[in-house]
This record gives sequence, C-alpha cells and structure tokens, in this order.
Amino acid sequence: MYFYIKALHIIFVVTWFAGLFYIVRLFVYSAEANEKQEPERGILLKQFSIMQKRLWYGITWPSAILTLIFGTWMGFLFGSLPSWLLVKLLFVSGLFIYHLFLHNIFRQQQKLNFRWNSQQLRIWNEVATLFLVAIVMLAVVKQLISFIWGIVVLIAIGILLFAAIKIYKRFRKA
Repeated sequence: MYFYIKALHIIFVVTWFAGLFYIVRLFVYSAEANEKQEPERGILLKQFSIMQKRLWYGITWPSAILTLIFGTWMGFLFGSLPSWLLVKLLFVSGLFIYHLFLHNIFRQQQKLNFRWNSQQLRIWNEVATLFLVAIVMLAVVKQLISFIWGIVVLIAIGILLFAAIKIYKRFRKA
C-alpha cells in the first residue's frame, strides 16, 4: 500500500509544480497584456483570466491539497520521521507559503490590479525551481550531510537563474 500512496504523492507533486510554474507565466503574460492598447488589452486579459482560473482551481490547488493528503498519509505509514524528512517538510512549508503568495497575486490580477511588472514576476517564477531542487535533493539523497551540499547547489542555481533572467532582459531589449 505504501508504494501506491507514494506514487500518487509523486504524481500530485509533479502536477502541483506544473501549475506553479505555468501560473506565474500566465501572470507575466497578463502583466504584459495590461500594457497594450485596447482592444488587444481587453481581449488578452479576458483570455488570460480564464486560463488562470482553470489552471489555479482545476489543477494547482487540487494538486497541492492531494500532495498534502498523500504526503501525510505516507508519513503515517512510514512511521518515525528522520531528520532529513523534517528539513524537507520545512521546504514544503515554504512552498505552501509561496503557493499562498501566488494566490494573492492571482486574486489581484483577477481584479485587474497589477502590482508586479513582468520582470519581477519572471524572478518569482524561479522561486518554485529553488524549492523543487531543495525538496527533490532531500527526498532522494536522504542525508542531512548532503544538506550542506544541497544549500551550495541551491545558491548556485539561484545565482544562475538570476543571471539568466538578467541576460534575457538585455536580450529582449535589444
């Protein structure tokens, strides 16, 4: 039974991350559409709003909830919680905070309130990547000594992602 629950947990982790990655792209597209002239602006914002709602309520939220349910169920079946898992759960808690932060942006954009520009949203899009790396590394390696290496890799990936965003920004302006 444990492996079936684990498989379902992994499936919903994947779909949750897919939703988190794509929703921020839709936020970027909406922010850019908001800068266009009518009627293009209105048409694009209406379409992106529909896409956001379907993704957020049809995939991302259900996947987050099912990830939590199956992860908790696995925890009960697994028994004791090793130290690497406690650290992983801290990252998962951070991911849920990130998810709620994105929900706030979602609600703002649904009201046509654009507080974040497309460049800022591109940076927020990479936060999920950092959580993904940290969580998967802990889940696969399962050793806290690797946590130090994981932090080093996480920082390196963060620097690379930030550099890539800067390069992309220069490329777009050219």
